[in-house]
Amino acid sequence: MRLNKFMAMAGVDSRRKCDEIIASGRVRINARVVKKLGTQVDLSKDLVTVDNKPIRIKGEYIYIMLNKPVGTVTTVSDPQGRKTVMDCLPQTKKRIYPIGRLDFNTSGLLLFTNDGDTAQKLIHPSFELEKTYLATVSGELSKDKVEQLQNGVDIGGFVTSKAKVKLKNIQHGQATYEVVIHEGKNRQIRRMFEAVGSKVVVLKRISFGKLELGDLPIGHSRNLTEEEIKYITSL
Repeated sequence: MRLNKFMAMAGVDSRRKCDEIIASGRVRINARVVKKLGTQVDLSKDLVTVDNKPIRIKGEYIYIMLNKPVGTVTTVSDPQGRKTVMDCLPQTKKRIYPIGRLDFNTSGLLLFTNDGDTAQKLIHPSFELEKTYLATVSGELSKDKVEQLQNGVDIGGFVTSKAKVKLKNIQHGQATYEVVIHEGKNRQIRRMFEAVGSKVVVLKRISFGKLELGDLPIGHSRNLTEEEIKYITSL
């Protein structure tokens, strides 16, 4: 597809104005400045930016948030026949994939898309997107153990970065902590608490960057809003 047509379909401006924008050097394809009019774009692999902001044809990509239930695996298919997170989503003709993962016994916010570039950015360590969890453990932690979690703990060959850990409530002998991290190691929250001698009995992710789970019911999904899509695609 011609670059100016793609830009017009993405809502940048008219084709004639898009030609002017291209000629001015404001457009990049895969990080390379393009000024030649008539340049072709491969929609399956090229990332086009205008003033360093990605542009896409509306409706080309799907962005979904799921409140993942416990007892589902974060995979497109499971050879063991277990229920996957894909079983919780409405059917679509487009192939979408989970962004990152939550383990079998963890619930909460999980994102899906067919936008590979955005997915890679969201999980890349360099972006340091904060993820917030509610972790319920047996008994309240001592002040010293909370400080250990906040300052970083060794979870088996890897020392975690500083985290935000705050007690939310205590009920029936169990304490629930709000934990904010920006890393994404396998079972990281559970391993952090294990490192200070505690075991997580309930774990739920409630936010991913600026995206919040809110009151989305367990096992239900929704499309991201225009504002949310703009946020994740402009990171």
